[in-house]
Amino acid sequence: MSKFIFKDEPTDSGRQPAKKVVKYWRILIIDDDESVHQVTKLVLADSEIEGRKLKLVSVYSKKEAIELLSEDQDFCMAFVDVVMETDHAGLELVEWIRQELKNQSIRLVLRTGQAGTAPEAKVIKEFDINDYKEKTDFTSGKMVTTVYAGIRAYRDIMTIQRSLDAFKRLINATHNLLQVNQLKQFGSAALNHLLTLMDIDSSALYIARNQIDFNQETSNMIIACTGKYVSESNCLESSQIDNDVKKLISKTFERKSHYSDEGCFIGYYETATNASSVLYIEFEDDNENFRTNLAELYATNVALILEGLSNKNEIERTQKELINIVSEAVEARGKENSAHVQRVASICEIFGNKLELSQPFIDALKLAAPLHDIGKIAIPEHILQKSGELNAEEWQIMQTHAESGAHLLSKSTASISKLGARLAHYHHENWDGSGYPEGLCGEEIPLEARIMAIADVFDTLGSKRCYQEIWQDDNIKEFIASQRGKKFEPRLVDIFIEHYHEFINIRALMPDD
Repeated sequence: MSKFIFKDEPTDSGRQPAKKVVKYWRILIIDDDESVHQVTKLVLADSEIEGRKLKLVSVYSKKEAIELLSEDQDFCMAFVDVVMETDHAGLELVEWIRQELKNQSIRLVLRTGQAGTAPEAKVIKEFDINDYKEKTDFTSGKMVTTVYAGIRAYRDIMTIQRSLDAFKRLINATHNLLQVNQLKQFGSAALNHLLTLMDIDSSALYIARNQIDFNQETSNMIIACTGKYVSESNCLESSQIDNDVKKLISKTFERKSHYSDEGCFIGYYETATNASSVLYIEFEDDNENFRTNLAELYATNVALILEGLSNKNEIERTQKELINIVSEAVEARGKENSAHVQRVASICEIFGNKLELSQPFIDALKLAAPLHDIGKIAIPEHILQKSGELNAEEWQIMQTHAESGAHLLSKSTASISKLGARLAHYHHENWDGSGYPEGLCGEEIPLEARIMAIADVFDTLGSKRCYQEIWQDDNIKEFIASQRGKKFEPRLVDIFIEHYHEFINIRALMPDD
């Protein structure tokens, strides 16, 4: 269960405080009388409400107001005159704002010097306004009071709206994050969703994870980062992140508690007895819109998904390493170089991409590919290490490695093992039906085995073996081309020839020892 511990502490990082951005309450004055604009600006000139000054914008007709509001709706309230181009222009504008523009947030105060043309009781009942004032009775004191009430109402409406929007984004973000299954992709998605979710400007965000292994050794990593200190390094210490920020993150891990100041928020959460994570947010200007309770909800989901992905990645990494170790050990029995199993895995990956197979299948194929010759563990070493050609009896024994490998792997119910079993069983089958152990032909042979057949032969011919010298690249290419429709599926040979340089490059990237 995630633990959130919130504790206010004094700033001790030495960092410069975030630069404060000046913000205003914008009020729109809509009236065809210039003197009304002048008086309104004079009365409200020095007002400051909720820490912000006022910025007054003037337009002189319904037409001008519509043009402005169609492009810019960032106003907390508006004073609207009733009589302008027509006797009811102001009322028509109110109707347009609420029904056409669908702006329910702006506070509308109707002002009129001709109350008889728009009786208060009728207007209040039929039009969605927030206040009604007769100009003759609208003193400076009442104007200031009206502005205070309007701005505070607007503030509360926007707070509720932001909370509702953020909650919707939280649900959507969590849903989307659950669909991400790679740690780096998850980290990037989490940060992107956080920016949207919190509706804040940030110059830097980081997700860091700390884990203590069974040997009581501590390791940490940067899962994702964005902003001015983006780093390619996964390690916190060696990353390009500012040293003061590194210290803050490290101290948060040590304190095991939340930290915040005017410039940043750091959330600490534990997901296991030996693992914890830190979410660091540096504010671009200020933390006015930052909502700690929403960050808690988000970080809790992030932490749980992060821990699940970390455990999944650890299992997959261990599985991959064990598969390679076992496969390399089998190769070593025949005094072969272990890089063969790594290369065929990458070659299979290239084929999978060229065939536009699904990414999950390509990933599984690459992981299972090293298991294709695991059945050789049952073949005597004097046959595996024989420098000359095998006699008929030895060859018959050698051929049993296909079924032995399939039998060995079929004992597992894991999908990777099942795929590996098919690779082991059928990768010596030939397209024309002349292969072994079952003499399958064409598409009777599983696709993964058809891919492995050409990958295995290509890499084997280009490697030094106890029974052969290394073939030249041109000779390998010519041989595989000659086996089109015989040993190998024609489509795969065509891909191989067209992209030959990519397959050759694999050997350069993963050379023999």
